Amino acid sequence: MTTNEGSVDRIVRAIVGVALLVVAFAGMVTGAWAWVLGIVGAVLLVTGAVGFCPIYGVLGMRTTPKSESKPKG
Repeated sequence: MTTNEGSVDRIVRAIVGVALLVVAFAGMVTGAWAWVLGIVGAVLLVTGAVGFCPIYGVLGMRTTPKSESKPKG
């Protein structure tokens, strides 16, 4: 698996993921919306930490230059 997210993309994903998790777990929203925000926040946080987005992979997209992309594993 190679990284397909650039540094800025990863940082933005991590920040937005943490923000969504805080909103979901702090009780600012309740019910189904809390679950949705929690799941989306967790996915963004994980993909930001790992540097690989499966949707980017399926669509053939990347936000990282080829010189920054390296195999993982």
